[in-house]
Formats: sequence, C-alpha cells, structure tokens
Amino acid sequence: MNSQIAKKNQSLTTAEEMRNQTKLVMQPYANWEEYLTPGPLSIAILGELVFISSKTDFSINKNPPKEGYKYIKYPDSFRACLMQVCNSGWWAFNEAHKNMDQIRLHTMAVPDYMKTAVKILFQDNDEVVEAHLPDQLENIRVIADDCLELANATEKRFTDVINIIQELLEACVNAEHFYGEELDAIKRKLDEAKMRKQSSEEATKRSEKAMKAMEDQLKEAHAGYKEAMDSLPSGWSMIAMDLVAGLTESVTTLVNGVTAVITQPVNKLCNASRTIADTKHYIKGQESAVDGVDVINIYSKSAEILMCTVNVQEFVQDNTINWKDLYDQKNKATLTDFQADQFKRIKESLKESPNCKAKTYAQSICDEGIAICTKLAKYAPEGKCEETKTKKLIKRIRNLTESARSFDSKSKDVTNSPSLAPKPPMMYKEESKSGKMSASQRESENARFRIEQSRAQLDKTREIYEKSVENMEKNQKELTEILITMRNCEVKEIDFNTTIQMLVKGMDAMGRVKEQWEKMVRFFQMVSNIVKTSLTRTLKDFVSTSEKTQSLSYNAKLFSKDLLYNQAFQATNIASLVHMISATYTEVSTNHIMDRVSSLGKLMAMDKEKPEFLSERLQLQSSCDEAQKAILHLVLKNKDEFERKSAARLEKIDKELLAILPAAAPEEIKSIQAAVKSGFAEEEEADYY
Repeated sequence: MNSQIAKKNQSLTTAEEMRNQTKLVMQPYANWEEYLTPGPLSIAILGELVFISSKTDFSINKNPPKEGYKYIKYPDSFRACLMQVCNSGWWAFNEAHKNMDQIRLHTMAVPDYMKTAVKILFQDNDEVVEAHLPDQLENIRVIADDCLELANATEKRFTDVINIIQELLEACVNAEHFYGEELDAIKRKLDEAKMRKQSSEEATKRSEKAMKAMEDQLKEAHAGYKEAMDSLPSGWSMIAMDLVAGLTESVTTLVNGVTAVITQPVNKLCNASRTIADTKHYIKGQESAVDGVDVINIYSKSAEILMCTVNVQEFVQDNTINWKDLYDQKNKATLTDFQADQFKRIKESLKESPNCKAKTYAQSICDEGIAICTKLAKYAPEGKCEETKTKKLIKRIRNLTESARSFDSKSKDVTNSPSLAPKPPMMYKEESKSGKMSASQRESENARFRIEQSRAQLDKTREIYEKSVENMEKNQKELTEILITMRNCEVKEIDFNTTIQMLVKGMDAMGRVKEQWEKMVRFFQMVSNIVKTSLTRTLKDFVSTSEKTQSLSYNAKLFSKDLLYNQAFQATNIASLVHMISATYTEVSTNHIMDRVSSLGKLMAMDKEKPEFLSERLQLQSSCDEAQKAILHLVLKNKDEFERKSAARLEKIDKELLAILPAAAPEEIKSIQAAVKSGFAEEEEADYY
C-alpha cells in the first residue's frame, strides 16, 4: 500500500505538475494583469496632458532648488514640462514592450537546458556530471543575467517618468501655485511618493538578505546531513532517509519563501495593505523587529520538525506504545534518540533568528519533542511503562504532531510552498530499488494531511486572487472617473488644478507598473543567484565528497545530486513563471497597448492648431477606453480559468491519492483538519511577525 501511495505522490508531483502548481499558488502575486491594466489609462492620461499643453503657457521657475532641477528640462514653460512627461511615458511603454518580448524569447530556452541537466544528473558516472553539468547551469545563469539587464532598463524608464512628474509637482508647490487644502493634498502625495521609494529600497535590501539566506540554508543542509550520518547506528537507514527528505524540503521551502518575499514587497509578508499610511506605519514599527526573510528562515524548518514528530508518533499504535520496535537491542539504543538529536540541532539553528512568535512556536515544539524523546528513552529498555503514564505520553505525542502540522501549514501559507512535494529523484530511485518504504499507516496519515493542506492552500489563494481582482477594478474605476471629468472640460475650462490632478493620477498609475518591473528584476536576480550557488557551493561539495563506504546506499554524492537537481528545478520554475507572464504580456500589449502608444506619439508630433489634432485626440480616447475594457475582460476570463484549474488540481489529488487511502478514524481526520485550519487562519497571522 505504501509503495502505491509513494508512486501516486510522485506522479502527482512531476516537474510539470509542480510548475503548474507554482503558477496557481503565485497567481495573485505574480501575474501579467498587474503590468498591463494601468497601461491604457496611463496612455489616455498622457494624451490628455498633450491636449492640455496646447493652452496658454506660464513659468514654474519661481523658487528653483539651489542645485537646479534634476529631471525637468524646461522649468520656464509648464507646457514644455507636460510634453516632457508625455515623451518619457511614450518611451517607457515602448521599451516595456520591446524588452518583455526579449525576456519571453530568452526564458523560452530555459526548460531545454533543464532537461539536459536532468539527463546529466541521472548518469552514474560522476566525471560526466562534473564535466558537463556546469555548462547547462551556466546557460541558465547567462539567460537570467541578460533578462535582469532588460528588466532593469525598463524599470528605469518608468522611474524617469515618475521622477519628472514628482519634480514638476514640487516646482509647482515652490512657485506658490497652490493654496490651502490643495497644497496639503499635493504635499501628502509627494510624501507618499518618497515613502514608496523608501519601501522599494527596503524590498531591495530584503531581496539581498534573502539570497544570502538561501546560500546559508544549503550550507546548513550539507552540515546537517554529514552530522546525522556520522552519528547514525547501523541498520537505521530508513530513519536517515526521512531526515534527508526533511532537509531537502526545507531548502525548497526557503526558495519558495524568497519568491514570496520578492513578489509581495508590501503585501502579505509585511502584513500591510497597499495604502501608504500602512506602509509608513509598517516601516517604522518593524525597524527593531523581524523582517520577511527572518520569518521565512524560521518557517523553512517546518518540514524537518514535522518529519521528526511523525517519526516519534510512528511508535504509537491504537492506544499503546510499541516498545518492542522502539528499542534497538543490537545497538542498545532507543530509536527516538536520533529524533531527539535532530530536535536539538533544529533548535540550535534557530538561535541566530531574531525573537518573534514564529521562533518561539518552533522552539517550543522542539523542546516538547526533546522532552518526549527523553521520556521514551527512560522506559524503552524495560519495554514497559505504567498505564496512566503511557496514556499521558500518547496524548503529548499526538498534541506534538498536531502542533507540528499546524506550524507546517502556516509555513506553506507564508512561503507559498506546495503542500504535495516530490521526493528528490536520487532518493526516490534508491528507495524504490531497495524496496524500503516507510510505515504504511504513517504514509497514509501523511498523505491525508497533505491533501487537506492542498485544499486549504488553494482556497486561500482563490480568496486572495478574488480580492486582488476587486482591488484592480476599484483602481480602474477611480482613474476612469477622473478621465471622464477631464474629457468633459473644454480647453478653456481646464484649470491648473485639474491638470495637477491628472499628473498625480498618472504618477500613481506609472508607479504601479514600475512596482511590477521591480519584481521582474528580483525574479532574475534570484534565478541568477540560485544557479551561482549551485555552481560554487553544491557542485564543489559534490566533487569533493569522497565515496566513503556507508551503510546507506543513498550516500553523500547522491544527496549532492538531489540538491543540484532541486536548485536547477527551482531556477527553472521561476523562469517558467516569468515566461508565462512575458508571453501573455507581449500578446496583450501587441493587441491592446502598442497601437495606443503609436497614436500618442502621433498626437505629440501634431500641430495643436490643426483640426486633425482634435480628431486624433478623440480617436486616442476611444481606443484607450476599448483597450481598457478588453484587458479587464481578459482579467476576468483569466480569473475563471484560475478557478477551473484550482478545482481540477484538487479533483485530481482526490481521485488519484485520496481514493487509494484506507479509511481513517474520525478523530484522526478531525485532528488533521484542526491543524491545517489553524495554520491557514488569517486572524493569527499578525502573531507571527
């Protein structure tokens, strides 16, 4: 039965399935809609600014800054400044389309390099791996670095537009064109823009810290493996396999978590909404506290913690403890001593993390695990214990498992890691060869827990996606209302304040696009870093590991191979996510954005006195409106497709995995559901930051 469960789990978690699962879980945070929905409105705003700039002119050069203007070229002419904004906006959208298309073409090649890398890793000859794997990884790194450059260039274009608008608004404030409430509102807006910049810098720092955390985690995984193998009594290979599964899953969780940090700079991880007031409060309130990367580092231990607790619970059968199997007569040792050592190692590794509730929770699970193992070691040699004490111990063990499951569910939620994860290829191969699979009851309980977790995770994702689409529609509505007001004005009626309002909204819309390109930059930094770590650390470890005779057929060389596979797969996974974004972006942009950008260029070059100018303006207006409707229609279609794919994924898991599991006791099901529910519960989320 357990080999059947293992096979089903492996078939549900193939590389392709895992890539699709990543796309599903990441849908609310990394999608093309965020790049494109502000597009038509931004272009429409720029079009209106071109139109406004055709009216009478005035200077805003009354109180210039001492060092002069950094971005505005013609402070003596407000009209010229507006044209400069339009011109830089035009360039930004052109560059975005061109570069996204390049990114699409580059990322298309990554899966082929991954396929070759996998073929090389499956070779038994280590020299072949040593000689040929670096080339494939290097190819992926070169693509990541090229794309990084393209994303950086685009992000810089949108930053230029924002900087020009910002400086223009500051110049208007200094030239005393505002009074009373209007002045306060503009000052607030400028403060907001500065806060966004600060928040973006924070995100960059967080991203750098995250890359370092990934490297440290790999170092730790190697050290953990070596330490455990050195202390492992002979004949305990099954326990060792479980430890390795926990170690590799912790590396995966950390990479997923780092992706989460990158895609949600001021989102779920910061636990702050998009409003600037919250961001301000968040940044101030968190200075002395823990940041997203620290939290993820702590949660990445959840798989190891869960593996240890499950290995302890394995000796509880019905309402008794299986003392006979718990004590190894040959080595005169209690089997759970190994788990106690692992709990100590994990607790020690958490010492460096800053204090927060997540750390306290993880440490308390480790402490309770150590205490339970100590009790078991006390009674195991005798092979018996008083009934009341046994009952108490069993209750403690079950509570420990529930806490570990809850912590693991919270980890999946915070890091966006998939609940169903494949066994690393080399490990699966060795286990299948030797026919050693873990205990049947434990496997089916674990599978049931993972199914429940998958359901909760996709439900939560659906909820977040729903909110993000609602938010998008609300933003669009606000911008459209302002545009309608503008369009209803005749040129002579358009006063200075309405123009400023347009500039402010333009700055907001561009800011949203820029934020997405910042994410893109971090995506490629991450792919590049994962590959660099593979080439420098993991590959070196693989080469320098000697083929020591080990009782374990799954040796250090194979462990290194699995880590190499894991890293290459994670890098490809992110590249595949970006490819999906860039392919859809290019298609939608071709159909709905680029004609409008050309029309804007035409409008800017026209003689403002000619009647054609007005008709071109009207044409741009209506085509931007059409584009906006078309993109929103696509967004909603995308949402329906997401709902369908989520439901199909759960149905597949139920049909293929749940269907083959033996019936479970109602209290077991209840305990699993309670643990998952508390892990994914929203109200507690704040307690973990």
